Amino acid sequence: MVRKTKEDAEKTRQDIIESARTVFHECGVSRSTLDKIAKEAGVTRGAIYWHFKDKAELFFAMREDVFAPMVERTDSLLFSDAYDNPLDAIEASLKEFFRVLDDCPVVREVFEIMISRCEYVDEFSAVQEEAGRPAYEFLEKMERFYRKAADKGKLREGLDPEATARDTWAFTSGLLHLMLGCQKGSDIDKRIPDMITMHMALRRRG
Repeated sequence: MVRKTKEDAEKTRQDIIESARTVFHECGVSRSTLDKIAKEAGVTRGAIYWHFKDKAELFFAMREDVFAPMVERTDSLLFSDAYDNPLDAIEASLKEFFRVLDDCPVVREVFEIMISRCEYVDEFSAVQEEAGRPAYEFLEKMERFYRKAADKGKLREGLDPEATARDTWAFTSGLLHLMLGCQKGSDIDKRIPDMITMHMALRRRG
């Protein structure tokens, strides 16, 4: 009986997270209320407070629900022993990121919320640093792997690993904004793998 209760509680928590994603995407985060989310989930406002302290905590739970498996997939390639050249690992990881984004509507929806439907005002003004954490973790990984590439003699001569990592960080952010903001019928998603290949080719020695 206790086990069933725990399973029910976890299902309710997941229903709330999925409903929050729907409401955040439709209304924007600042205009989304816990009452709207509760109605979408078919629960009471009190049920939301049972699982989440406030809207900000629910927002981050929604993000992590998608980000955690995404990072696991991309990191499995970035840190894979299959790539002797760190630049190959970066390229494979970047392509996997955009492949998942293109293939999975839920992942795309969360990134659209993060980028174009979230204003860091009111109760969210104090959480902007935490909201930006995944981007800075990505930058740190890029710096680490470009340094490894330089140490192995794989990075093009004259390139500084830190500056090169920041360039890839900006390039990836630009592609993400382009992909999420592209007009219907655009072929940007089909061009992204080749764009990543070209981006990395400019960093390779020889």
